[in-house]
Amino acid sequence: MSSPRVAWIGLGNIGRGMCRNIAQKGPHAPPLILYNRTASKATAFAESLGPNKATVVSSIADVLEAASIIFICVGDDHALDEVVSAILMTSTDLSSKIIMDCSTVHPDTSRRISESLSMRGASFIACPVFGAPAFADAGQLVVVPAGPPEAVSKVKPFLEGVTARATIDLSGQDVGRASLLKVLGNTFILNTVETLAEGLVAAEKSGLGADAYQQWVHMMFPGPFAKYADRMTSGDYFKRDEPLFAVDLARKDLRHATNLADDAGMRLRSVEVTDKYLQEVKAERGEKGDMAAVYGAIRKESGLEFENKQ
Repeated sequence: MSSPRVAWIGLGNIGRGMCRNIAQKGPHAPPLILYNRTASKATAFAESLGPNKATVVSSIADVLEAASIIFICVGDDHALDEVVSAILMTSTDLSSKIIMDCSTVHPDTSRRISESLSMRGASFIACPVFGAPAFADAGQLVVVPAGPPEAVSKVKPFLEGVTARATIDLSGQDVGRASLLKVLGNTFILNTVETLAEGLVAAEKSGLGADAYQQWVHMMFPGPFAKYADRMTSGDYFKRDEPLFAVDLARKDLRHATNLADDAGMRLRSVEVTDKYLQEVKAERGEKGDMAAVYGAIRKESGLEFENKQ
């Protein structure tokens, strides 16, 4: 059986890492098809992959004509709606297409899109991913596919061993369950980063010193939270030209969490605290604000400078 032609739509921090691993290790018929709203970004990325690894197309219609498996990874629900609307506006027969979305969106968005694409005969998989951009680059994400089992089985060769280190397999289940897990998982991460930032500021203000607290974090919680501590104490949170976890996307995730909690008849008070500090991050840094900058917001509230320049 011939290898499928694969396309990728959206080239954010996570998307680039996943895309690179698929281009280099995925069981697809090369070249990988790339589409991005900013064409120059797609062209530059394709060139970085090396000769014959990827080719850039100029429209969603071109993506559908060229590929049978289409990955999407965009910033929010609105961007995903725009991509899917463009897919549905084409006259292409979608009955042989698998469309897999790796974005972080509200569960109802995944359900609505699944229904719309299914009516045109396409197979839709919601497959949100967990991991920072460095994990995406290393092919070490945790992925959560949900959707038709036969479609999920066809995309699994692009997951573990290529883009991911582990899979939480929800195949055959409601696609909204995958997005629900992603929102709740991101809520845990965001709230934990806020708690970490509070601890570092409290250590500095109390005289313990942020370095001792940072060392404790490394010993107790090695991995992504230790890296967040490093980014805070080193000042990376205000020095970056491009955020690793943009403040607007973090706040979008928290809004989804609040909405889901409201529907369940509960209140997420920790989300309210984290979002308050993220509002301050947005005020200080604008759209370039990074999630790690909650450290700066807490510093400022505590009488220190937002930027840790020592």
